[in-house]
Amino acid sequence: MRLLLLGGTDFAGRSIAEAARDRGWDVTVLHRGEHPPPPGVTVLHGDRTAPDGLSALATGTWDAVVDTWSSAPRVVRDAARLLVGRVGRYAFVSSRSVYAWPIPAGLDEDGPLVAGDPDAEADDYAADKRGAELAVLREFGPERTLLLRAGLILGPRENCGRLPWWLDRISRGGPLLAPGPRDTPLQYIDARDLAIWTLDALEAGLHGPFNVVSPPGHTTMGDLLDACVAVTGSDTALVWTGPDTVAAAGVSPWSDLPIWWPPGGELHDALHRGDVTRALATGLACRPVTETVADTWTWLRETAPAPAAP
Repeated sequence: MRLLLLGGTDFAGRSIAEAARDRGWDVTVLHRGEHPPPPGVTVLHGDRTAPDGLSALATGTWDAVVDTWSSAPRVVRDAARLLVGRVGRYAFVSSRSVYAWPIPAGLDEDGPLVAGDPDAEADDYAADKRGAELAVLREFGPERTLLLRAGLILGPRENCGRLPWWLDRISRGGPLLAPGPRDTPLQYIDARDLAIWTLDALEAGLHGPFNVVSPPGHTTMGDLLDACVAVTGSDTALVWTGPDTVAAAGVSPWSDLPIWWPPGGELHDALHRGDVTRALATGLACRPVTETVADTWTWLRETAPAPAAP
């Protein structure tokens, strides 16, 4: 299989590139040069926002392309338009944010969607992702388009600072406010599991939208933080605190306390209670939270700057 990655050097895109390379696929990565590419892939350079940013793709054919773009839909439109005659299938890593708010618990891929414009400049995250979906669908058609509506993505190389924030804080030890309830269910996807499912789906010829995230309750806030304490070897004492007490202290869920949102509200339903029946039926498998946490901690230690000389 000949695979083209638009991106492919950081976090989810890199996980896909590495997984494809490890399968023996012929992998080409187009990137701006901000991160070193994975070894063993063909590297092309280009800034997709520049007028000639796709010139490196003027020739060449691939069985599939995977695109992780998260800004102006017109950038995806331009890539799809350029590649439509030379690529078999287009997989776009979208987001469950494309569903119209409020996103109820149990919503599947047939739920109502936000408006999007495939020719637009950057607007907001949800509209940008939906516009990009529409751009691919317009150029490649539904039978050749795979839409991965990912949820919260965690794992090594995470560049959003969510799980790394907890690991860093817990590694420093001492008492720590743990937002409860302890059994608050979480839903997320390890970037490497996202990669495996993406490649399997391309091989199987799947098309259409898929919510690619773990089943609701794959883990809990308690399990996640316990795993952080265990892998860091920290003496942190988790002080479980109810949502009302957290709110009264002026602490904001999600932004001040990453990953967590109190159960029972609209945002928790949207983030952590989506329907993933379709992805599970097509082979999605999710590794234990202990593995995701341990591997993220290993990566953080490997990439941490060396301590300054005394």
